[in-house]
Amino acid sequence: MQYRKLGDSDLNVSAVCLGTMTFGDQNTQTEAHEQLNYAQAQGINFIDTAEMYPVPPKSETFTRTETILGHWLRNQARDKIILGSKVAGRNRGLNWIRNGDDTLTKANIRSAIHDSLKRLQTDYIDLYQLHWPERNVPLFGQYQFDPKLEQDTQGNQKAWVSIHTQLETLAELIQEGKVRAIGLSNEQPWGILEFLRISKEYNLPRIATLQNSYHLMNRTIDFGISEILYRENVSLLAYSPLAFGHLTAKYIDNPQAKGRVNQFLGYAQRYNKPNVAIASAAYAKLARDHGLTPTQLALSFVMHRWCVTSTIIGATSMIQLKENIAAWKTKLSSEVLQEIEKLHLAITNPAP
Repeated sequence: MQYRKLGDSDLNVSAVCLGTMTFGDQNTQTEAHEQLNYAQAQGINFIDTAEMYPVPPKSETFTRTETILGHWLRNQARDKIILGSKVAGRNRGLNWIRNGDDTLTKANIRSAIHDSLKRLQTDYIDLYQLHWPERNVPLFGQYQFDPKLEQDTQGNQKAWVSIHTQLETLAELIQEGKVRAIGLSNEQPWGILEFLRISKEYNLPRIATLQNSYHLMNRTIDFGISEILYRENVSLLAYSPLAFGHLTAKYIDNPQAKGRVNQFLGYAQRYNKPNVAIASAAYAKLARDHGLTPTQLALSFVMHRWCVTSTIIGATSMIQLKENIAAWKTKLSSEVLQEIEKLHLAITNPAP
């Protein structure tokens, strides 16, 4: 396993990160701990979670993932684990979080981390991230910015907690030793640059990471954001590298296959788009034509992409987990990479 530094922080993480969003819904605590133990034995020191997990978010399962993770974490050498978690934001209809007050105010961020630390049974979180922007942005399958959403039903401009206030709160948490580094998730170019500008102008903590979706069917990072990451030394944590299982080809081979798409019907609108099945089939054929599994092709592409610091993988079974971690050892040939680019140009970002 290879280890890489997150931005300007002092955190060194494995190139593969274990995602935990299935813990507490699709996976029991026993299954989750088996996954964690196996991942650790393979050299993975980076674990990603969030206060709203498991996914899809539900009032009856909210916080289970952190609780399950905490039961495991208390028996580990804490300094050997790089733990990332996230505070949920507004505009997602998660009314069970903080009684519906989902703004990123100082009080709410402090409340969120207090509760997360308690569930995780630890004194600090290595990487604390804002799960999605406070302001109006296209998210989770939306692909166009809509200025109309800047106003309420009366035509008044909606207020949102300023980036400066958010950074001030995160600075306090760092000073108190509750957080080591900070990051963004599901963020857009304007937001990334504003966080960087304000942190520099007001001597506030600098973001170390960006956690966004990145896979063969969603390479929107490559245009614009990748340059920001490169020039500003911000590390990309790529999530959903298998596109909710679509890039494993299991839904092509068997449309009724067991998995998140069929278990949680109607969830994840970013994959309910016209060319997703076409692209899935094309990438699966490319993989098999070259003696690879579709999973190997999809994961290896992301894991070894120049702009990716760590790839967040997840699984509901040990068989899946072992294949996903093993994909790190797969290196795609220049011929395969060229074929990927041809497909990308023919079917560009079908699941943004």
